[in-house]
Amino acid sequence: MARRNKVSRINEAYIEQQDAQVKRQKRRKQKLYRRLMMFGIVAAVIMLGLISFHVNQRIQHHNMQQEYTELSDELTNLEKQEKQLEGEIELLNDEDYLLQIAKTNYFFTEKGEIVFKLPEEEPSY
Repeated sequence: MARRNKVSRINEAYIEQQDAQVKRQKRRKQKLYRRLMMFGIVAAVIMLGLISFHVNQRIQHHNMQQEYTELSDELTNLEKQEKQLEGEIELLNDEDYLLQIAKTNYFFTEKGEIVFKLPEEEPSY
């Protein structure tokens, strides 16, 4: 290395052209490196955005699926309750059933009937 410093360069047009070409290639490589780095950064940012969007969509889908199952269970329960209430409405529209309820719960009597209330508990003797 010490010998190169002592050797002087020949200033010819060819050598200057070679030096200029080397400098141009160096600048081209630097520009290419910078462009590739920018492309990589932009691609990474886009990928991170897409990944976060995908994760959010999956979480939202899971929550909606869970809510759907809860609401469908609630719907089946309400349908069962509706059938039960419709059956009760049919029974309440029947006069014989109403008379039976009135006699047992409210001691309703017709003319000439006597009501005896019996204890519901069994005797303890």
